[in-house]
Amino acid sequence: MTTKSKHQILIVGGGTAGITVAARLLRKGHSAVAIIEPSSAHYYQPLWTLAGGGPAKASSTERPESSVMPKGATWIKNGASAFDPDNNTVTCIDGATYAYDVLVVCPGIQLDWKSTEGLEDALGRDGVSSNYRFDLAPRTWDYIRNLRSGTAVFTVPSGAIKCAGAPQKIAYLASDYWRKQGVLKDIDVHLVMPGARPFGIPAIADSLDKVIADYGITLHTEAEMTSVDAASHKVGITSVGGGGTDTMLPYDVLHAVPRQSAPDWIKSSPLSTGDAAGYVEIDKHTMQHVRYPNVFSLGDAGSSPNSKTGAAIRKQAPVVVANIDAVLTNQPLRASYDGYSSCPIVTSSHAMLLAEFDYDLNLEPSFPVLDPTKPHRAYWYLKKYGLPFMYWNLMLKGLA
Repeated sequence: MTTKSKHQILIVGGGTAGITVAARLLRKGHSAVAIIEPSSAHYYQPLWTLAGGGPAKASSTERPESSVMPKGATWIKNGASAFDPDNNTVTCIDGATYAYDVLVVCPGIQLDWKSTEGLEDALGRDGVSSNYRFDLAPRTWDYIRNLRSGTAVFTVPSGAIKCAGAPQKIAYLASDYWRKQGVLKDIDVHLVMPGARPFGIPAIADSLDKVIADYGITLHTEAEMTSVDAASHKVGITSVGGGGTDTMLPYDVLHAVPRQSAPDWIKSSPLSTGDAAGYVEIDKHTMQHVRYPNVFSLGDAGSSPNSKTGAAIRKQAPVVVANIDAVLTNQPLRASYDGYSSCPIVTSSHAMLLAEFDYDLNLEPSFPVLDPTKPHRAYWYLKKYGLPFMYWNLMLKGLA
C-alpha cells in the first residue's frame, strides 16, 4: 500500500461540517488542509422539508461541490473506506492512502433503509416517499397535493437521526395544506413517533400537542414503523416502550423516515464506539477522540449526544478548530462545546417554532424577545430565507 500524500490536517467529508471546519482553518492561516469528498453536489438539506411540503423547490438546495470548496483547500475527490489511526492514515475506496498529522472525521450519517422491511422497494411509488432523499422530496409534494381523501401516515424512527424535527414538520405542513384546500376533514392523519411526547422539552411539547390537536392528527407515541406492505398499502407499527401498541395502519400517503447510524465502514473502524450505532467515539465537549488525541469528529458522524443538526455543527466547528490548534502546538484543549443545537419546527406554511437548547435541554434562545416555546411568523421567514442565506454565504465560508 502506497501513501499518495501527507496533509497536516485531513478532513473526511465535504458536507456541512467538513467545509465549515476547513474554511475556518484556512482563515486562521492553516495551509495544508485537504478534504476527502466523492460527491460532485452539495446540498442544503434543511430545506428539503419545505420542498416536500410545497413552499420551496428542491433544486434551490443543490449547488456544485466545487462552488463551496474553500479556496486553498486540497479536494481529494474520492471516498474514504478505512482508518488506520495507529499509523495516521486514511485509505480510500480506490486503494489510495493519505497520511495526516490531524484527522477530522465528518462524513455524515447513513440512512438505513433496509432496516425497515419493505421500505426500500416501496419508496417513490404508490404514495410512499421520504424527504430524507433529495430526489424524493418533490415526490412527497406530489403525493400531498394530489390527496383529497384517505389516510396519511408520517413516521419518526427510533434512535438518533439528523434533523430530528423533520419527520413531524412535514405532517404539519401537509395538514396545513389540506386544511387550506378544504379536504383535511376527509383525511385521517397519523403521526408515529418513538418518544412519549413530541419533543423532549415539556414547554415545547405542550405547544406541539396543541398543533397536533388543532389539525386533528392521531398521535401514536412509543411506537415506530417496522414494515411496509406496499401491495396492501399498510404500514406495520411496533411498540418501542411500555405504552405503545403493535398495529397495521392503512395508508394512501406514507412519509417514511428510516433509522440511521454511522456509515458501515466507520462502524467497523478503530474509531467507532463499537455499538450498533457505531459513531466516532469522541469527548462530547472537546470533540476529540477518546483514544486518539490527533483525531476529531463533529456533525452527524460523531458520538456526542446532541441533536444532529446544522446548527449544532455551527457551534461545534469553532471548538474543533481551536482544539486542533492546541494539539498542533502541544497546548491543553480549552475550547468546549455545550451541546447547543437548534430545531426549527415548521408548524404551518406561515409559522415556525425555534427550539434552541444545550445538552441539559436548557433553552438557549437567540431571539429572547420571542417566546421560544411557541410558533411565530418571523421564524418562518428565518427558515425559508434567513438560514439558507447564512448557510451558503457565511457558515460555509467560515464566517458564522
